[in-house]
Amino acid sequence: MKFNTLFVAAICAGTLMTSCVNDTAKENQLKYTHTSLVDGDAFSYFQIIGETALDGVKYAEYAEQSGDAKSTDIASKVKAFYSQLIPALDSLATSKQVDFPIKGIPQGHGEADTTSADSTAHEAHAHFDYVHHAQHELATVKDKLKRLTRNTDKDVQAFAKEQFTIVTDLYTQVGGKEDAHAHH
Repeated sequence: MKFNTLFVAAICAGTLMTSCVNDTAKENQLKYTHTSLVDGDAFSYFQIIGETALDGVKYAEYAEQSGDAKSTDIASKVKAFYSQLIPALDSLATSKQVDFPIKGIPQGHGEADTTSADSTAHEAHAHFDYVHHAQHELATVKDKLKRLTRNTDKDVQAFAKEQFTIVTDLYTQVGGKEDAHAHH
């Protein structure tokens, strides 16, 4: 009788010890609690940069159709930047177990309602200053990427450094000033 009790206790203890292995615990935590491998700052930057990039493509497509030569030129550059940023951000998010696009962020701000007969809305879109808008959005992305270069995660740092140089060049090309607070 004592042998059977000892045997069952050993099996229970073995099961308990193997379930407490750090890697198994980490896998189960990620699998069942929807946590990610990045800290809260990086997660919020995924959200902000992701939302800006997704909307930036839509705004750029709208500005390309506006007919203004300067807006069309800037829109094509901005669209090319966001088009390369989104897959890179998506692959980094996948490797860090972050749902991308982040669930709950509003999408579709840049969509123009072409079926609307409201002349006020059409007039507001006609006077939309895309160049200023693009400068502001790129300044936001640039600021967030600069902050991400100081993140504790090495992969996030490398991604941010690579994208920061690209967005800085684009920001100056579209007429942005290098002053730290020029966009506000």
